[in-house]
Amino acid sequence: MSAPNAFAGLEVWFLTGSQHLYGPETLAQVAWQSAQIAGALDAASAVPVKIVWKPVLTQPDEIRRTMLAANDSDTVIGVIAWMHTFSPAKMWISGLSALGKPLLHLHTQANVALPWADIDFDFMNLNQAAHGDREFGYIQTRLAVRRKTVVGHVSDPRVIDQVATWTRASAGWAATRALKLARFGDNMRFVAVTEGDKTEAEAVFGVQVNTWGVNDLAKAVADVDPADVDALVAEYQDSYDVATELQIGKERHQSLRDGAAIELGLRSFLDAGGFGAFTTNFEDLGDLRQLPGLAVQRLMEDGYGFGAEGDWKTAVLVRAAKVMGAGLPGGASLMEDYTYDLTPGHELILGAHMLEVCPSLTTSRPTLEIHPLGIGGKEDPVRLVFSADPGPGVVVALSDLRDRFRLVANVVEVVPPVEPLPRLPVGRAVWRPTPDFQTSATSWLQAGAAHHTCMSTAVGIEAFEDFARIAGTELLTIDESTTVRAFENELRWNAAYYRLARGI
Repeated sequence: MSAPNAFAGLEVWFLTGSQHLYGPETLAQVAWQSAQIAGALDAASAVPVKIVWKPVLTQPDEIRRTMLAANDSDTVIGVIAWMHTFSPAKMWISGLSALGKPLLHLHTQANVALPWADIDFDFMNLNQAAHGDREFGYIQTRLAVRRKTVVGHVSDPRVIDQVATWTRASAGWAATRALKLARFGDNMRFVAVTEGDKTEAEAVFGVQVNTWGVNDLAKAVADVDPADVDALVAEYQDSYDVATELQIGKERHQSLRDGAAIELGLRSFLDAGGFGAFTTNFEDLGDLRQLPGLAVQRLMEDGYGFGAEGDWKTAVLVRAAKVMGAGLPGGASLMEDYTYDLTPGHELILGAHMLEVCPSLTTSRPTLEIHPLGIGGKEDPVRLVFSADPGPGVVVALSDLRDRFRLVANVVEVVPPVEPLPRLPVGRAVWRPTPDFQTSATSWLQAGAAHHTCMSTAVGIEAFEDFARIAGTELLTIDESTTVRAFENELRWNAAYYRLARGI
């Protein structure tokens, strides 16, 4: 489940379109040049998956069979298509109609500059992507095929970055399609936004969301071997600055052992069931001795999705973000807009949760502490305490609007706390929303976006745009260009569009 292994064995197929009209010599050149383009993508360090070149496609049946083969392979997370020459688009209808994997249309050509003095009609016959890809673009639009379009030569770092981001989004989508999510208990009583249609979520995103009694987890915790607890406590001592009272032989050490047992039991339960995400709820802790805090933080850091208070939709987002950002600086975590600094012109948002913010958001060494928790009715829980590193980020929420799911994303800048927070013993992040606090908060509220979010500092808004496009899910973005008037108009237009798009 570890996030750094998220791309192991994954492939994207590179497909090239042409036709037999140009003869075998030209097709041989097409094959050689397209293999060079695919090889350049595969060699790019920013692209985290293997790019696999496939023989040039010139017939409708071979196009359809290739798409079906891509669908049938669990290792293939998407296809890239390029029309090197002119590939009549009707040949692609059955294949595109059959394709069930994400699609990227790469509009490129073999050469960067034109060899003006040497151009003859043989050159023109060979290098026809300028209109071959326009033919392909038409048929994709005619068939309403969801895809990402990237334009430019593969030697351009901007092209590589766009392709790389799409491969990450495609990997996130593949992980979501295969995701099993365990809810321990129900969601927090009377809360609206953590509700949702789990059947529709499986139809749209592929995720299986099911519930287990919290005492099923408590039994797994009770079955943990004390020797394993000893080993994990030693790992805590090596990894964190452990509060004196929690150390071996000190008065609160048993609480640290209890936290370690919860982590081991939770991990074993999730591993045994093949779960990649989970939720807990402080209102339903059963026989657990404390609210899982440290355990949740460490499991998130290892790549699991998590949502507090039964919020399974946020857990799905966190898991997708973990996969998309694997191997990049930064991290992803459950987050909650908790409180504001409303100093005019310098407004900030302080985000946190009771305990469960992922330490992947910091490169500093967290402290491991124990403090009372005024809700839940259990013993004082252990948790990691830190502040998120400053830098660019995005917060994303997933809401169920009854007739569709809606993603809302705000581009933010994470900043250091204005002053120390000595009495706030939780993981936290402070950020400045774009374009400004008032526009951001107004738009967020108008969109009905959730108070639980996924914060990502590893991948930015483009990855979530690609993910939403692949999923066919509404995404509203709040960034530097947002105005309240335009945002409200977008809400109205989207309401009409998505209802019409679903059909009767």
